Amino acid sequence: MKTFEEAFEIIMRYVFETGTETIPFYDSCSRILAEDISSDTDMPPFNRSAVDGYACHNSEIYNELEVVELIPAGKVPQKAVGKNQCSKIMTGAIVPDGCDIVFMVEDSQIMPSGNIKYTGIRQKLNISYKGEDVKTGDVILKQGKFIKPQDVAVMASAGHTKVVVKKMPEVGIISTGDELVEPSEMPQISQIRNSNAYQLLTQVTRAGGKGRYYGIAPDIEDATFQIISKAIAENDIVLLTGGVSMGDFDFVAAVLKQAGVEILFDQVNVQPGKPTTFGSHPKAVIFGLPGNPVSSFIQFETLVRPFINKMMGYDWRPVEHKMPLAVRYERKSAFRMGWIPVTVNDDREVIPVDFHGSAHITALPYSDGIIVIKPGNKYLEKGEIVSVRQI
Repeated sequence: MKTFEEAFEIIMRYVFETGTETIPFYDSCSRILAEDISSDTDMPPFNRSAVDGYACHNSEIYNELEVVELIPAGKVPQKAVGKNQCSKIMTGAIVPDGCDIVFMVEDSQIMPSGNIKYTGIRQKLNISYKGEDVKTGDVILKQGKFIKPQDVAVMASAGHTKVVVKKMPEVGIISTGDELVEPSEMPQISQIRNSNAYQLLTQVTRAGGKGRYYGIAPDIEDATFQIISKAIAENDIVLLTGGVSMGDFDFVAAVLKQAGVEILFDQVNVQPGKPTTFGSHPKAVIFGLPGNPVSSFIQFETLVRPFINKMMGYDWRPVEHKMPLAVRYERKSAFRMGWIPVTVNDDREVIPVDFHGSAHITALPYSDGIIVIKPGNKYLEKGEIVSVRQI
């Protein structure tokens, strides 16, 4: 049996990177950038007014100023601003040459002569200068970045309309067991609906992969072998749920070996999630996840998701927050490392959820995260600071 740390290290040694593809920039959100992007222009591209107001010479700001023109955004100034003159200007418009301040409309008064008088007290320049944010040739987005909507805006500003991203890993998903039926079916006695496959499909999508569902493999070795072999041939990663425990019908490990998979470990010292298998094949890597949905969910988040992200050159790190426990926590056995679903109350204190074990699927939807309790520790005391890992 491997510790969680040993299992994680073994898994990450088998990472292989995906290739790249070029896509329209507006389709790149949630992908991993595979190139540095440089700006083809200064940002701002000209001295730009930051407010609606009047552009003038700072040395003349307390004089009455004649308005020579109105400059809207998107138009080039047509008139020079001379002595005791100004231009009325809109936010985002080009500041006329020679003007070094724009005072706000709110800090102005129209005099009987029709001229403008500055009435403010505190002077601000209110000019965004050419290239003060970005200069032509500056790298504005770096390779390996997880692309967010705000990054797409940066690409648009730089005219970068085609972007090179990492290909999404292809992930085959197989559920095993005669007890399973699809969600659209009404389970008979001794049957349950297949929740794991659809949970994993959405987890794969969130992690940046492309999921492909192969259905439910029956408790027949030859049929399971055919499905697993097909999934290995067509994907970078294969995820199986169920069939990896010690029951009479849990023969997945034997089938994997028959398919040419080298089993690197078949148990991890964690709770939930002990019966987790990892193996390598020349075409793909294989994760055998427990059949219980909470175990499957947590083992994906802690072992599979980092693997998928690393395949795309992205060092994903979970979001964690340190907070105190609101109550004392005690568990029955301290032999394994434990993952505990928790909520966070209004006082930012952590409360373990009512959790009946690895099949308790309804414990997760309203959980804010999970915390870890180390092997050998049976208790977590009230007020103890714990790290809440968002899920």
